[in-house]
Amino acid sequence: MSPTAVTRKTAARRSRAARGKVKPADVLIVGAGFAGLGTAIRLLAAGIDNIVILERGSEVGGTWRDNSYPGAACDIPSNLYSFSFAQNPQWSRGYSGSGEILGYIRHLVAHYKLGRLIRFGHTVTGLAFDAEQGVWNASLAGGGVVSARAAVMAQGPLSNASFPDIAGIERFKGHKIHSARWDHGYDFTGKRVAVIGTGASAVQIIPELVGKAARLKVFQRTPAWVLPRLDYSAPDWSKAVFRRVPATQSLVREVMYWAHESMAFGMIWNTPMTTLLQGVSSRFLRRQVRDPWMRRQLAPDFRIGCKRVLMSSDYYRALQRDNCELITWPIAGIVEKGIRTSEGLEHQVDCIVFATGFEVSKSGTPFPITGLDGRKLGAEWARGAQAYKSVNVAGYPNLFMTFGPNSGPGHNSALVYMESQIDYIVRGIGTILRQDLKQLDVRAEAQVRYNKGIQKRLATTNWNSGCKSWYLTEDGYNATMYPGFATQFKRQMKTFAQQDYRAL
Repeated sequence: MSPTAVTRKTAARRSRAARGKVKPADVLIVGAGFAGLGTAIRLLAAGIDNIVILERGSEVGGTWRDNSYPGAACDIPSNLYSFSFAQNPQWSRGYSGSGEILGYIRHLVAHYKLGRLIRFGHTVTGLAFDAEQGVWNASLAGGGVVSARAAVMAQGPLSNASFPDIAGIERFKGHKIHSARWDHGYDFTGKRVAVIGTGASAVQIIPELVGKAARLKVFQRTPAWVLPRLDYSAPDWSKAVFRRVPATQSLVREVMYWAHESMAFGMIWNTPMTTLLQGVSSRFLRRQVRDPWMRRQLAPDFRIGCKRVLMSSDYYRALQRDNCELITWPIAGIVEKGIRTSEGLEHQVDCIVFATGFEVSKSGTPFPITGLDGRKLGAEWARGAQAYKSVNVAGYPNLFMTFGPNSGPGHNSALVYMESQIDYIVRGIGTILRQDLKQLDVRAEAQVRYNKGIQKRLATTNWNSGCKSWYLTEDGYNATMYPGFATQFKRQMKTFAQQDYRAL
């Protein structure tokens, strides 16, 4: 064979290989909940449309798809728990239920034509950065890889349901339900039911179940501060005004924002407003609960804000129903017919509802993430997660996070924080694509400097005042909350300081 023929054969082989090789996307987004969809919307608005969204479920919605238990609703007003760039004038209530919120999310998908970007049933099992190519490779359950120049972790902190570590949980012969995996086919009518947990989900579930079950036993580990939720049915005239004059809804949203922003004075730091809020909650407890002994059982012994404050106007009333019993003895274990408490009493039930929350990743990652030189993010976060402005981590170029370390709100809408992160991420990704960078990696010294400041500020907050909460790791490290106003968080996210990054 002549050299010319060899050259032609080689060129043809390379051409076939080039045709067979799939060009990486510009952006890979993990998760099709609020964060993932919001990121896609803002990327499209910035002219970036080569996007792939990987969603493990069969539908959009994230936590609002998964949490469909009776009474599920948001504890932030609907006009504030929505995107400022996609307001909904048709909210039916002041605090909308999960079904209506899910409907809003589906509307976003339809309105912004996001369906073409989403690949359902795609569970990411690992992310690895290829430094030579400058791409992230997402490994999928069942095989397959999706590659992109930038990756956005938008799976959310409340995405993996968590059963408690209680001895004997597998021995129970009755029915088990987790609040985030609700069994809508189970009939509670006439049943003996136990609810384990008295957190944000439980205080919504208990008032619904007490009207159906023959007996309801509520197992409380730690009482919480509870404030009334001032819900209302939105009148038709307000919907019409919001629809015809959108600026009026923006004004209402702004008023709500500043009202919640003022709560930081009492929720985040120990101030006279903290005492005022505790007084309001204590008075609410006294007015709602007649029995002095039950009031003592329901009175928290920690500072308000240290744990999540609950919003409910019917939880205390539900606990006082004749068929409801509040149990504060510690659970010793679960047995075949029910729950055994530490004083030796066995509570026999037909069904146990676990309102026990989620696996919140404070010191690990939801799947292995491999950065430069084979470094593992899970190992680096073993003693507590940290990032630069909650969005980037040194050694993991072109990787962005929503609700990353220390971006949790304690007093205002999570979507306010999320929007700021999304806009920052869009600027970062725009920088990568515009400058044709292989790597945009935050400098380690910038990350250390940022986190020293965050942890110093956290030391004086109510979250770090001594109680145990899901905000903290076992050794007391707070990798979850942002120690300041939402206004401060938004301000820091407005500036994309490229000098804090290494660009290649």
